[in-house]
Amino acid sequence: MSTKTGMPRRKALLTLGGVAASGAILGKVGEMAVGHTAALRPSPARPRTLALFGDRYHNADAARVAFLKLFHDLDLPFDYTINYEKLSATMLRDYELLLVLRDGLIWPEGYLEPNDYEYSHDLENVDQYPKEHYSNWITTEQGEAIRDFVASGKSLYSVHNSSNISVSSPAYREVMGGAYIGHPALRPFLVRVKNHDHPLTRGINDFIVNDEQHFVEYDKDPKYILLESENTDGLTFENHGTKCVAGWAYDYKQGRVAFTAVGHTLRALWQPEHYKLMQNAVRWLLRLS
Repeated sequence: MSTKTGMPRRKALLTLGGVAASGAILGKVGEMAVGHTAALRPSPARPRTLALFGDRYHNADAARVAFLKLFHDLDLPFDYTINYEKLSATMLRDYELLLVLRDGLIWPEGYLEPNDYEYSHDLENVDQYPKEHYSNWITTEQGEAIRDFVASGKSLYSVHNSSNISVSSPAYREVMGGAYIGHPALRPFLVRVKNHDHPLTRGINDFIVNDEQHFVEYDKDPKYILLESENTDGLTFENHGTKCVAGWAYDYKQGRVAFTAVGHTLRALWQPEHYKLMQNAVRWLLRLS
């Protein structure tokens, strides 16, 4: 397909990618279906990150927009994919950081609506749709590839609902450091900094965010905990109270791991203190600070 100027679409995209200071997104790169910031090339000062985005409840384009801005502001190259099936040791080989913002679920028969909490009951002819059921996408080999990637000296940034992957992958949980429990509906809560001395939280103030307050099990030493969430209105989640661990960072063998729980919406990802926190996390994980 050509543009109105007669320029082939692929050439137009490549031209845009080459000149855009903001790092234009190209389409597929080979069979890995990775989009990337074409204007920035990896180097020792600009190590490359791969992000895995997108699931039923988290729009991949919103995540792409959020992190494309963040990596542009950091002047760092950034690739992303929605193709979880291709994630492997080979795919990770040329990267220094894997960033994950997606859960561990796929829906082989499809689903009625992206948000089944609100809309499914409004659909007509619901009885004619296939019954929804989920499967876990991550394989044993993929979990071990991520674990070995970090153990070899690379890094993992696990964001928001990616803690759900740990529920079905012991290897991912081992390196990520915890596992998803659940969350209440979107509502305001406080994120409190528990350790101001770590590079992730240095200069970060406590902040209020309207988001899903994710509750997680934490497996590692308490000294690595950096953040805590609390619903200061006294609202609880099931039998888990009002507070939960909301972020940590630690060394895993030769590599580094960070987890931050905020991130259901673009607005939450870009909350000013949280945005600075994510920038700090990327710098620390890439050993730039």
